[in-house]
Amino acid sequence: MDFGVENIAGKCISAINQRIRELKRLNIIVIGKSGAGKSTLINSVFRGAVAQTGLGRPVTDKIRLIEKKDFPLAIYDTPGFELSDDQQSKVIDDVIKLITDGGKKRDINKAIHCIWYCINVGGNRTFDENELKWLRTFTEKSRLTQVPVMIVLTQGCPRSKAQAMKSLVEAENLDVVSVIPVLAQDMNFDDEYTAKAYGLDRLIDVMSEALPDELQNTLNNVQKANMTVKKKRARAVVAATVATAFTEGFIPIPTADAMALVPTQIGMIATITVIYGNDVSKSILTAFISSAVMPLMATLAGRTASTGLLKLLPGIGTVAGGVISGATAGVITTVLGETYIALMELIARGEIRAEEMSEKELSACVDGLIREKTKKD
Repeated sequence: MDFGVENIAGKCISAINQRIRELKRLNIIVIGKSGAGKSTLINSVFRGAVAQTGLGRPVTDKIRLIEKKDFPLAIYDTPGFELSDDQQSKVIDDVIKLITDGGKKRDINKAIHCIWYCINVGGNRTFDENELKWLRTFTEKSRLTQVPVMIVLTQGCPRSKAQAMKSLVEAENLDVVSVIPVLAQDMNFDDEYTAKAYGLDRLIDVMSEALPDELQNTLNNVQKANMTVKKKRARAVVAATVATAFTEGFIPIPTADAMALVPTQIGMIATITVIYGNDVSKSILTAFISSAVMPLMATLAGRTASTGLLKLLPGIGTVAGGVISGATAGVITTVLGETYIALMELIARGEIRAEEMSEKELSACVDGLIREKTKKD
């Protein structure tokens, strides 16, 4: 393998694209009245203005599918209680059929993975009896499908009213995973007071707990509401990579472990990039590799060279040299992974606009991050 900066950056881009292609599609059914704030909720939770891509294509005469090309998320938008009783019953049947048909295909990309039922707190003084009846019927019919149902209390302002509504809903003992009050966007009251958005991070927490592991990278890729969940997932990737790096330190050939580690690091960088859902250019990767990867790999190569002669000795020499270089590889991988996570978080939060920065500016940013991580670690 060519260990030049440009080549490694190109390999990273290829690995990122491959990881994106491997993401499973997350399928969510969203139910609620018109005015329940579904579009605002969707666009506040997910990146890419999903609900602004058009009306979606009809799945039934009452359900429409909202999706974007090359984006691993599908939203099935379902109407609620503007409909007659017969139409409301049909919506239940259509949703159950959608879930059942998806399950029969035994393809995770076709299955329904969770259901949001949205209730507008601001538009309701109490828990509407018709909604309660519909929800009770729906959750009873959907119990066998085992698709998690989450009740999302939208426009939850004031919070005291949202909490009172939450208590009312929970008192009904419906078969739902959680009742989650949210305010999807800051709400301004005549420029005198602004109620801050809240609850979206909790919604992602609940989804993360409810969804299978094979959808966790997808969830984190498409969501923008919870950086803590992204970081937790990314750190799990770093931990797994550290374990691999330590093992690679035992390769019984001098300096071979330093070279063997590069593809492992590329895989780690690619997966973390996908988790954060950032658009990462080759220039960003080049700056990161030249400022972080190459210096750290040089450190590893130097340490490996000093233990290389030990590896040539049978038995204990191999073990001793492997432990030293394996531990070094693990520490360096940790610092590298944590530095890249910090960079991805700055980009995801909009604290830096990497696409507008020169390579020199990016390198300076990475240098600062790696000094910080090196001090900590």
